[in-house]
Amino acid sequence: MKRRVGQYLIDQISVYGVDQIFGVPGDFNLAFLDDIVSHEQVEWIGNTNELNASYAADGYARIKGLGALVTTFGVGELSAVNGIAGSYAERVPVVAITGAPTTVVEQAKRYVHHSLGEGVFDDYQRMFEPITCGQIYLTADNAAIEIPRIIAKAIRFQRPVHIHLPIDVAMTEIEVKEATVQPMLSQDVSVFTDLIQERLKEAQQPVLIAGHEINSFKLHEELEQFVNQTHIPVAQLSLGKGAFNEENPHYIGIFDGKIAHKDVRDYVNSSDCIINLGAKLTDSATAGFSYEFKTEDVIFINDEDFRVDSTYHTDVSLRDMMRSLLTLNYENTANFTPFNREHMTDFILNDEALTQENYFKMINHFLQQDDVLLAEQGTSFFGAYDLVLYAGNQFIGQPLWGSIGYTLPALLGTQMADKKRRNVLLIGDGSFQLTAQELSTMIRHQLKPIIFLINNDGYTVERLIHGEKEIYNDIQMWDYTALPAVFGGKDHVQTHKASTSNELKTVMDTVDQQPDKMHFIEVTMGMLDAPEKLVNISKAFAAQNK
Repeated sequence: MKRRVGQYLIDQISVYGVDQIFGVPGDFNLAFLDDIVSHEQVEWIGNTNELNASYAADGYARIKGLGALVTTFGVGELSAVNGIAGSYAERVPVVAITGAPTTVVEQAKRYVHHSLGEGVFDDYQRMFEPITCGQIYLTADNAAIEIPRIIAKAIRFQRPVHIHLPIDVAMTEIEVKEATVQPMLSQDVSVFTDLIQERLKEAQQPVLIAGHEINSFKLHEELEQFVNQTHIPVAQLSLGKGAFNEENPHYIGIFDGKIAHKDVRDYVNSSDCIINLGAKLTDSATAGFSYEFKTEDVIFINDEDFRVDSTYHTDVSLRDMMRSLLTLNYENTANFTPFNREHMTDFILNDEALTQENYFKMINHFLQQDDVLLAEQGTSFFGAYDLVLYAGNQFIGQPLWGSIGYTLPALLGTQMADKKRRNVLLIGDGSFQLTAQELSTMIRHQLKPIIFLINNDGYTVERLIHGEKEIYNDIQMWDYTALPAVFGGKDHVQTHKASTSNELKTVMDTVDQQPDKMHFIEVTMGMLDAPEKLVNISKAFAAQNK
């Protein structure tokens, strides 16, 4: 059948369930945007800037399994680089499409706007090479083959890809087959499973450390089935919160190095068979690499990274490994202490200044069974990763890339991906000021998330690391609850303020009673008050930087 290249690109993206595309218009993508707007399967979601669009596509992909954004050549695509790099680091599949000058302009090496004025047009494409798992310059000749191939690559590796789309190519009609989901090849990984089986036979105290790749590849059911079969206890990293069902009796808690709960810390550190499953032992996830085991003794099962003893392979699929693990014949008999779900329910109600400790206990009580919880890097993330989740919750943060301001635009993406689920965002004032404009896009689309903004007057996480009273950790005080009205949401957004636990409880009750509104809650707390985990990790970061 005949389709324009741009139409076929949208067709192929949409068969993977993508029904919204984020981005910002520019003269090199406008004709392509016409095809997006007229497409029956997708909706155009315009953003306030390209960085926010990349964050929104990332959040959308974490729910839907694939995201897409469109920017214009040069100024637009480079504005999105930070967000795409975060998607690469945290394994989120996003199709980044750049609307580019015509092939005639590029071949003639003309000095067009948005270029560097040197007649070179592949500089920006090469900038994407380290932060994407695939890049393609589309032509009328290669589009029919390369479009399905590059999108399938994003799905296979759960990482972003970059597509350079000259606008004349986008408008060229070509012969294509009907867009379909590309089959994924599987590997025989039984030889690796046998190595794990041998290690487990000798183990007296095995443990699983689950991480973010379980979330990325959506292997939650397979992981839980494996654990239920083998009875091996599971600890999670903060980078990977939500990888395992915290209501499962085999869950023992968060392992974050020396600051972990004693039962978890002792069990993991003394294990004679640690299986690292889809996890990365980063500095923030382990409180400055403060684990006591030797990494050379750990079984690492990550996508493209399998290690056990002297065996090391980079061409191994985590999906195939997870399925193969289900064939293991092993049952753990070691005793362990299951996770205690009761420790976050004892919040205090009074009229005193609200503390971080009490705030997060109240947030935990506020959470509902199927909520999507987003926690911004800083006090919000380090307070939230210890929260007790239900099996139906989804937890979203960005602790590896750690770009502050990420979660507000990501909230646009997660809520657009599923408008029926309640989305709750926890964010600090400093982070909010980076990407606040995207609140207007949520209002424009009449979304109804719940936003808790901590107003503690600046960059608390940085204050704890260095420069407690320095001017570079200060920010301008905003009238935060006035912003929804400024952005046109006076009738759609309910704003609230709270500075005590009694006030916050009243607000939370109101939010529960009015689910048909967006709620924006400004919560005031002390400048240097911080979750205990953040205080301890900040000390590790400070020592690491010396």
